[in-house]
Amino acid sequence: MSQHFNLTEPETGFHGLITEINGDPVLKRKLLSLGLRKGQVISILHQRHNGVVIFSNGNRVALGSKIASQVVLKALDGKQRQKIKGQNR
Repeated sequence: MSQHFNLTEPETGFHGLITEINGDPVLKRKLLSLGLRKGQVISILHQRHNGVVIFSNGNRVALGSKIASQVVLKALDGKQRQKIKGQNR
């Protein structure tokens, strides 16, 4: 059974899949413009109490904790991470 987290919970080095973005349409459009959408794979580069820096699609994105708390993730297991790495070559 997979666990779901909001983006403020996992620690540095976590790899996950965005399963849901909560919040109003303006927030959803802002995250979409940053390349963050449902189904997107992300890695957490830095996790701090006031925000998070993630890596996705070759880009680093910094989000404040209020916005990050609206993004729901599912953890990727080792097999899923290897499959994604192979597709990005």
